[in-house]
Amino acid sequence: MILTMPLPCYQSTFIAICILQNSRERSREIAHTMLGVFSSEIVTPPEELVAAGNRSPSPRTTALALMKRYIKSNPSAVSIQIGDQASLAYSRRNESLLQPRSFGVKDDIFCLFEGMLDNLGSLRQEYGLAKSANEVMLVIEAYKVLRDRGPYPPSHVVGHLAGNFAFVVFDKSTSALFVASDQSGRVPLYWGITADGFVAFSDDAEMLKGACGKSLASFPQGCFFSTAVGGLRSYENPKNKIIAIPAADEEIWGATFKVEGATVVAARVNQEGTLLLW
Repeated sequence: MILTMPLPCYQSTFIAICILQNSRERSREIAHTMLGVFSSEIVTPPEELVAAGNRSPSPRTTALALMKRYIKSNPSAVSIQIGDQASLAYSRRNESLLQPRSFGVKDDIFCLFEGMLDNLGSLRQEYGLAKSANEVMLVIEAYKVLRDRGPYPPSHVVGHLAGNFAFVVFDKSTSALFVASDQSGRVPLYWGITADGFVAFSDDAEMLKGACGKSLASFPQGCFFSTAVGGLRSYENPKNKIIAIPAADEEIWGATFKVEGATVVAARVNQEGTLLLW
């Protein structure tokens, strides 16, 4: 005979609280994954984010304080300081099998990559890479081709990447920055401005919020940012401008970036059953 006894109410409550706390702790562990911070000598802070921060002032911290907070939250993180102009850090703790994180450097080109490319095999062949080359090495090679001898615009090169991804490339030799996000935004990416004017990129909005305040936004999907071509561009719609819409006060963002020119078609059916467009 098996005896079962109900738990007292206070014990049930205690167990529920412990489960909730453990869940929150796991969420916090997964949150901090990659971070790139760049001085205004490398990146001119986007005017829209500067204006958002001025419009709704909120507490912010310096780039150094942001990086120290990241490292403290991720004891196993790898961090690199590149002069006084750039800092990169990432952690592979609790990474997703579908969104692995990687870091690589070759010929003074540094790359943080999160996600997975569906067409990695064909891209290896296109760029003449070994079968062992992973996504981060592929992106570095694609950037080198684009910088040195690329016959195509950046939108064409990034547009050939299929899958879920977000990456940050810093070229120390030219002090150039190249950042991109996939077309569906499946790998989150955010950017903001710290108290001392550094531009920070990360997949953790909460961490950037503490350092950037309202000078914070979600990096638009299907877009890339390049200091070489002069700012933010859409690789899905290269000819369309990107506009920044001021966010409401209750939102954590200071602005929302969207690609201009979405076509809206109105339609109705007349009495004869003919579809009319106008």
